[in-house]
Amino acid sequence: MATRTEVLGAPLARTGPLERVRSRPAILLGGSVVALFVVLILGVALGSVAVAPADTVAILAHRLLGLDLGATWTPAAETIVMDLRLPRVLAAMVVGLGLAVAGVTFQGILRNPLADPYVLGTASGAALGAAIAVLIPIRIALLGFGLVQVLAFVGALLAVTVVYRFSRTGTLAPLTSLLLTGYAVGSLLAAGLAMTMYLSGTNLRQIFYYLLGGFEGTSWSQVLLTAPIILLATIAILARARSLNGFLLGEETAAHLGVDVRRERAILLGLASLITAAAVSISGLIGFVGLVVPHVVRLVVGPNARWVLPLSAIIGASLLAAADLVARLAGGIPVGVVTAIIGAPFFLVLLRRARTGYEL
Repeated sequence: MATRTEVLGAPLARTGPLERVRSRPAILLGGSVVALFVVLILGVALGSVAVAPADTVAILAHRLLGLDLGATWTPAAETIVMDLRLPRVLAAMVVGLGLAVAGVTFQGILRNPLADPYVLGTASGAALGAAIAVLIPIRIALLGFGLVQVLAFVGALLAVTVVYRFSRTGTLAPLTSLLLTGYAVGSLLAAGLAMTMYLSGTNLRQIFYYLLGGFEGTSWSQVLLTAPIILLATIAILARARSLNGFLLGEETAAHLGVDVRRERAILLGLASLITAAAVSISGLIGFVGLVVPHVVRLVVGPNARWVLPLSAIIGASLLAAADLVARLAGGIPVGVVTAIIGAPFFLVLLRRARTGYEL
């Protein structure tokens, strides 16, 4: 559990290597930004048809910034970079950013290090919505989104709304009631998903692909519609970092610090759920990003949300873009498989190496 001194950012009387890193989180933030840029260039440059990194930078600088770096490239290379790979890489970064920020928010509010962006039934609602869309014999497309993405978004938000309303006692939703209701509703939705999979017949493969997550066929219209939702909600959560710090100390202490517990918890839960719903609508279900990234960042820089939120956002974006690159180079396997292979063992190692358990 975090102490008040740690959460409020006061210096700690420790001299170990981890504490020295904690005292200079700005350096880690700068390094994370550089890593994000490197992953962006590699993600756009590498693939079945490689484009030289120098040409990739020149194309991006010319098309996005209007700069001429003196390089020459073929029209085919420009099409690959701008129309095929860049929207996919940006989508992976936006989704990774959103899932990591949502993970920080859920873990902080619920004071549970094992909470992830799907803890309130969001994943089950999105999966059921997508499965129903597969069964409906109607194919529509609006701004690059098909019925699968639309119903996944709606299902995720409806699931969170139902969980929050059913967990309310009077005007307040106790944390225990919230978690238990999320588990119950998620189980009910999972049963509905199993039934739709049983009835899907030849469409079962499409449902499985959505459940495993991926960015195959991501378009610019999808990125331009989803990214503002995730980024604006992320900014709103960053503006409430003080409230999130208060929740880490307990609701009573947060109230004494001037946090309107009822209002701030509802707002933060709503924003994190909106981010998760928008993310799963474009990528499907991708695990471990929202669970592992906040955990690692807290181990490195401490629990202060003013640093944990931006660092988790950048590292989450880099991690998922790198996982998508690995998935493409490995022959197009689902991204969710890559994140599980990387995330599960890494998380187990972190838990085993923790000396006194997890500290929020």
